[in-house]
Amino acid sequence: MADGIRLFVYGTLMSGEPYHHRWMEKARFLAKARTVPIFQLVDLGSYPGLVSGGETSVVGELYEIDESLQAVIDRLEGHPHLYHRTSITLDDDSEATAYLLPDKAAQRFPVIPGGDWKKYQRRK
Repeated sequence: MADGIRLFVYGTLMSGEPYHHRWMEKARFLAKARTVPIFQLVDLGSYPGLVSGGETSVVGELYEIDESLQAVIDRLEGHPHLYHRTSITLDDDSEATAYLLPDKAAQRFPVIPGGDWKKYQRRK
């Protein structure tokens, strides 16, 4: 995929999660990844939200996608009304695109300790 977009996913788009097969099947998996520790992950019920301003290194996966898949994921994530697509820094100092929930929208939801959606789901 020439000039692909590096997308960091941390919830239902990860492998083994409900939306992975439908949306990420054509994406190229690059690596398991973590953010730098300036975020928090919140539980929105059936999916998580990534929020800036925390102290957690959030666990996820890194994929290479093209612009057409990015447009599909924009709609799925409600960009720019629910989630905001933005560039973030991963713990290896590389950049990736991710979908962040505005701080104001996340205030009433519980924080996911450790920033790992899959581990949190197993404990529920």
